[in-house]
Amino acid sequence: MFFRMPITLGARRAHHIGPRSTVRGRRPVPQYWVQPGGRTRQAAGRRPAGPGCGEASLRDLAGRGSRIDPMTTSARPPQDASQPRRRDARQNRERLIDEARSMIAEHGVDASLEEIARRADVGVATLYRNFPTRDDLVRALYDIALAELFAVRGEIEAAPSAWAGVVLYTERLAEWLVADPSLPPILKRMATIDPTARPSVELESFIAALVLQAKKDGELRPDVDSMDLAVLVTMIGSLGTLGGGYTGQWRRQLSLVLDGLRMPEKPRPKLPGRPLSVKEFQATVHGLTRRAKRAARGSRSAT
Repeated sequence: MFFRMPITLGARRAHHIGPRSTVRGRRPVPQYWVQPGGRTRQAAGRRPAGPGCGEASLRDLAGRGSRIDPMTTSARPPQDASQPRRRDARQNRERLIDEARSMIAEHGVDASLEEIARRADVGVATLYRNFPTRDDLVRALYDIALAELFAVRGEIEAAPSAWAGVVLYTERLAEWLVADPSLPPILKRMATIDPTARPSVELESFIAALVLQAKKDGELRPDVDSMDLAVLVTMIGSLGTLGGGYTGQWRRQLSLVLDGLRMPEKPRPKLPGRPLSVKEFQATVHGLTRRAKRAARGSRSAT
């Protein structure tokens, strides 16, 4: 009695070649049946290629460490070629995100999608495969920004006091806005795309409770609301969109704002950094004015 498991020697695939089948342009491949005890028998209708061909071939395979199991195939599973493709696709998406942030910071949410793709060194088809519409791109940037903001909550909760939590919240929020000037236009566009979306409601409630506790502790002025913090921090964060010498001033200006929020009898920490000199301020303002004039001239010439 034989184990009817065909073993095709010298072939890469474990398919069966019948006694009369041939491969065009090639000699038929001899086929053997494995018997108990490791002996082999040539399939019916086949002539051996030479004396001891089956046994010699099996011994040769065994010498190379290959194991022939009469009930299983020795073919290796194909390697997953999709891994490099998935990695390349992920890298392409990350570059598109980075360049989209940069372009939106410069030109707003109506920045050229083709230019974003060019800067990311990918084709326009790749951009539309990741983000079928402009609003899909804006929504993706919005979700990433919210994830970055929500990650700060654990740090605020670990603050030693409610006032320390308020300070930490304003610092992280201002830093978040200054570091990514694309955020204000993205937030505005999202309000148009989905006016009913309020993903930050839970965080807003958490900050409101923090502000209430700081007032109960006598650290924060009693007439201050959590929305006051949001407005003030947004104003300071807008320094990132102005660029130039203004960007490095956000910590100092935030410290001035926090001093105004705190109760009068509380100690005032030393202001960080230094103020701009008259020349630095004028250079910053004039530089922004020149950029604005160039942008205006460019828009007039385009029309």
